[in-house]
Amino acid sequence: MQITVQHQRAFEEQGYTILRQALDEPTLMMLREECSYFVGYVDGSMKARGRETYGITHRGKRYFISGRYRESRRLPSFLFGQLMADITRAFLGGESYLFVEQWVVKGAEQGMKFAWHQDGGYVKFSDPETRHRPYLTCWCALDDMSEANGSIFVLPHDRANTRNQVLPHRAEPETNDLVGYEGSDPGELIEVPAGSIVVFSSTTLHRSSANTTDAPRRAYLAQYSGEVIQRSTGGTWAHAVPFTRSGEVIYDPNSDYGTSGLRSPEID
Repeated sequence: MQITVQHQRAFEEQGYTILRQALDEPTLMMLREECSYFVGYVDGSMKARGRETYGITHRGKRYFISGRYRESRRLPSFLFGQLMADITRAFLGGESYLFVEQWVVKGAEQGMKFAWHQDGGYVKFSDPETRHRPYLTCWCALDDMSEANGSIFVLPHDRANTRNQVLPHRAEPETNDLVGYEGSDPGELIEVPAGSIVVFSSTTLHRSSANTTDAPRRAYLAQYSGEVIQRSTGGTWAHAVPFTRSGEVIYDPNSDYGTSGLRSPEID
């Protein structure tokens, strides 16, 4: 996968860029298999406990499953592999840390929409005093993405004035979503083939439509920061696992253990 100056310019100016079919077929198949396992596990655990909702996860409709990569033998080689090193170097610089990784899956025919938000809005909502540089979201499409199956819409920086700021977000009681924009701009629909990666900033507004098709809509998010993001009350946010330094991979699997505080849904 070649990351060009045009990709970097689009990211800098608009807050996002698209790396079409960046994932090779074996990697795409691996991510789909891992996704099926974790969704099945979480769905079964919620059913056994009589839970239909857990945070922003709604059983059968929408799953947000994070902090599970240490439970997989295969995911670390992707999260800390050369492709992601190339991406973080191009859009963050030579130093990077794994921040969050998360499955986002919308169920067939009843997959819920997701409100306009900035990823950084969830951090600020929980910790209003925290200060950090924008981090990077790599939204990996595991299926062909369209408006019909619940793909994302993004609002470019120049239309939302979001390049260097996190907007106030409010909680939506019915869904537990955070809402950061309620204007009339519909945003830009992202329609990409499976294996593509949409790279965007944590300050970029985005939303997604409902899934009205007869198949699930699956995506895997890998988020990286250019610094260790600190909580205003002390300690670090999320994983904060060292990944690259001076553009070279320094990840050490032997020192990557423990809990992140972002394992969700926490139902076992």
